[in-house]
Amino acid sequence: MNPRRKKRLTLAVALIAGVAAVASLLLYALNSNLNLFYTPYEITHGKNDTGVMPEVGQRIRVGGMVTIGSMKRDPDSLHVEFAVHDSAGGTVFVTYDDLLPDLFREGQGIVAQGVLVESGKLEATEVLAKHDENYMPPEVAEAMGQTHEKPTYNQKALEDK
Repeated sequence: MNPRRKKRLTLAVALIAGVAAVASLLLYALNSNLNLFYTPYEITHGKNDTGVMPEVGQRIRVGGMVTIGSMKRDPDSLHVEFAVHDSAGGTVFVTYDDLLPDLFREGQGIVAQGVLVESGKLEATEVLAKHDENYMPPEVAEAMGQTHEKPTYNQKALEDK
């Protein structure tokens, strides 16, 4: 092989190796920043179509309705715990250590983003609440399906709070 061909071959191999390295680093970065949406039922039973369940330590988003009577606040800090449920019967417990949105309340639709610390328990880094009584995030609306009904409150339940 003459020196000119050898130089071209070396350059081509180096270029291909560089492109492969950049592509693999890009895919790794995208994979580590990927947040998948799950309903509470899908977290405990797997996705309906594939059966894939999130792994402990995985960053995910969960959407559903805040279960009435499930919210517990720590009086000495911002720590709050609450349950999120869906129409399929799944429930996930969420812990959060920051200020909740103004529109956050029991019986409302939310999306919580965070890390799954164990099956059925999410440590949230962000909680999003719907912004009016008619809006629901598309993923939550689809996950809740047609069986979702708004909670009804009676005067005694409101006085107990």
